[in-house]
Amino acid sequence: MANYFIAAGGTGGHIYPGLALAESLKKSDPQACIYFVGTPHGLENQIVGKAGYPLLHLKIGRLNRNVSRLERIKTLLQLPFSFVSALRWILKYRPKAVIGVGGHASGPMLLMSSFVGTPSVIWEPNAMPGLANRWLARHVDLSCIVFDEAKNYMRGREFQNVGLPLRSEIEALAKQPVQVSDASSKLKVLIFGGSQGARGINRVVSESLEADRDFLKDFEIWHQTGRADFEDLKSKYEVAGLWGKIQVMPYIEDMVQAYRWADVVVCRAGTGTLAELAALGKPSILIPLPTAADNHQQKNAEAFLREHAAQMILQKDLTPQSFKETLRELRAHPEVREKLGQNARKLFQPKAADKMAEAVLNLSS
Repeated sequence: MANYFIAAGGTGGHIYPGLALAESLKKSDPQACIYFVGTPHGLENQIVGKAGYPLLHLKIGRLNRNVSRLERIKTLLQLPFSFVSALRWILKYRPKAVIGVGGHASGPMLLMSSFVGTPSVIWEPNAMPGLANRWLARHVDLSCIVFDEAKNYMRGREFQNVGLPLRSEIEALAKQPVQVSDASSKLKVLIFGGSQGARGINRVVSESLEADRDFLKDFEIWHQTGRADFEDLKSKYEVAGLWGKIQVMPYIEDMVQAYRWADVVVCRAGTGTLAELAALGKPSILIPLPTAADNHQQKNAEAFLREHAAQMILQKDLTPQSFKETLRELRAHPEVREKLGQNARKLFQPKAADKMAEAVLNLSS
């Protein structure tokens, strides 16, 4: 029986590609035993176990420039212990390969796998790689990328463009034609800010709906708030008499259902989200996270804009007025929505998970 480690955690943008890769590895090697490695506090603790995979923990935080100095110091103090834990897991389970797809646990796992000679693979989803992956690329055996531009920032031994691994249920929808509602129908708008929500988007959406209840005559809203803001927004919507007239929830378990329902998606510009929008051919309004490391979300969104595959509102320009005007324009022009969806579909790279699984198996054989 062959063991594999997938270090993935923090957000759905890291975890779901890891699960897609695990699914493809199991398809290619039914005897494979796949362990996920994350932290005790990330979203992986809610998702990985439900998917049927064991989860190992490393205690490690963030070193990004956009976190507090105290957190960076705490992370630096944790690093020696996380390296020891990573080495212990590798020596205990003797994995045939260690794959890092993002999250705080990726660094120690990949570095220790390189140290003991275990085949190692890094997956970089952004055009502008994060600090950890820029540094780790020189130590791993293979860097799998989504955007060719990433090679300009990574000094890796070997690169392979594999695209972004998607869950099989999302990938299956890529075969279906793009559906477009007409201008007389209510436009179904799915709003989410990633798996943890987005306070900047939540604030503008709630202000828009509270100030203009007539807006709902032309629109249906499904709003994922994230757990941190849910109770506050629920209270606001109840006071405004909107509760029950829009779908509001802290977290959407079944994103396939949500995507199928939506005519337009309003969201951040993480690479995982963009890959899903491309697979589904969904028109979208992208609102990049302004504090994302190296401003990578805006760069991702701009790649879609160049191909006329989405619209974008920067967070600094996001107001109730700009939010509602953009949606009203999209509702009034189904031909624009259709073109955005078709162009997004052109950016879809099929079978990315299978390509990456094949690369991992070839490396570890």
